[in-house]
Amino acid sequence: MSVLEYLNIHRSPYRVTEHKPVYSARQLARIEHVSPRQVAKPVVIEADEKLYLCVLPADRIVDLYALQHHLKAKEVKLADEQQLKAVFRDTELGAEAPLGQPYDLPVLLDKSLTKDKEVVFLAGSHRKSIWMDMEEYIRLTEPEILSFSLPDEWPPASDWPGLNPFWPDGFIY
Repeated sequence: MSVLEYLNIHRSPYRVTEHKPVYSARQLARIEHVSPRQVAKPVVIEADEKLYLCVLPADRIVDLYALQHHLKAKEVKLADEQQLKAVFRDTELGAEAPLGQPYDLPVLLDKSLTKDKEVVFLAGSHRKSIWMDMEEYIRLTEPEILSFSLPDEWPPASDWPGLNPFWPDGFIY
C-alpha cells in the first residue's frame, strides 16, 4: 500500500506537492521553502532487536543515548540499508514517509517537531512531498512523544556560555 493510499484510507487531510528529486530532509526544506524544523525526518533505529521509526526535524540528529534511556534498551543502533529495504518495500530508498503503522513500526516523535502547526515530509518518492497539519499527523501516527534529538549544527565554541578558552578544559568553574 502506498503512502497516499494509506492516508486516503484513514481519511487524513493532506496536500501533495511535486518537485525535482531531493535526497535529504534539508534539501526538502529548501525546495519547499520552509524551515528545516518543519520537515519530518524519519530515522529507523533498532533497540534490542526491535525496530522503531523515529521522527525528528530536519535540522536535528538522533541522540541514540537518549533513546537507549527512554526505551530502557541495552543496545540501540541505526537500522542498516538491508533492514530499510525489507521494511519499506513500496517506497524509494531514502524517501520513506514518517508513518509507522503501515510497516508495523512504533513511532517515536521528537518533541521539538511538534512546535509548528504543519509538517512536511517525503511521500515515499524523492519527487513528492506531503503537507499535513501537525495535530492530524499525531492523530494518525499515535506516536510516543519524547526528547531524543540534538542540534545538527553546533554554534562555534566561542558562542557557548560559560566557556573559557584559556582554561585547560574550557569551562569556567
